[in-house]
Amino acid sequence: QVHLVESGGGWVQPGGSLRLSCVASGGDFSTYFMAWYRQAPGQERELLATINTSHNRNYIDSVKDRFAISRDNAKNTVFLQMNNLESSDTAVYYCRAGSGTRAYWGQGTQVTVSS
Repeated sequence: QVHLVESGGGWVQPGGSLRLSCVASGGDFSTYFMAWYRQAPGQERELLATINTSHNRNYIDSVKDRFAISRDNAKNTVFLQMNNLESSDTAVYYCRAGSGTRAYWGQGTQVTVSS
């Protein structure tokens, strides 16, 4: 069983930055395909960025110039650096770990962007 805990969310003004972290416990983190999602009120959960075991990264268009995903296998942690935040980025942010046919989710961390 893999347990994921996100942190780093909070309130920030438009144009600001936040760095989210997701620490994994259980299993071999280095073998997991990691991803960040977000879910805004009344909307479906949205995939934002992925990073595979070779550190290859992919992003959706709306964040690719502002967000950066990275991983530190020695710390069992995946990060999401978010810059130039906009009010539309307000959501609960979740990390996901994929291993074969199994997927594990964290509990989420709230990000609020407002002035």
